[in-house]
Amino acid sequence: MLRTSEAVEITGGGYMVAFAGLKYAARSPPALVSDGSHIITSFTLILEYKKGQLQNLFWKNDGCASCKGNTNANIVCLKDQGCGIKLSDCKSRGGSVDCSLGIQVAFSGTDKHYSVLNSWYEVENLRQYSLVGLYSDLRQSLTDQFNKFF
Repeated sequence: MLRTSEAVEITGGGYMVAFAGLKYAARSPPALVSDGSHIITSFTLILEYKKGQLQNLFWKNDGCASCKGNTNANIVCLKDQGCGIKLSDCKSRGGSVDCSLGIQVAFSGTDKHYSVLNSWYEVENLRQYSLVGLYSDLRQSLTDQFNKFF
């Protein structure tokens, strides 16, 4: 799980893209972050590999499944892209909510030994639970395993 360490000031609507590579680059499609009055803070980035080579980056989202039926008026569905929090509720604007962006990274495809990478299925299954603790505790372990394959 990647998290921003500093507050990012959102003054208008905006999107973000992920980018990797030098000679042959992969770029994700744009992902909505803010509409100017709300911010989406949770994202899952899928890195798709073929024989250990990065082929594609894309954002996996559940639309607004996690906030549908929510009675909290400060959390809304933004363009069916994700659940947004009112910017006025963010700590950077005097509110009480931590609006740091969180990006869960998952893998799909095959490594250089043709072993299947399918952690994005697990992220989908675990989405109902908080993954912050899980990812922070396993960060070093995952990094070590990742380096063995690539």
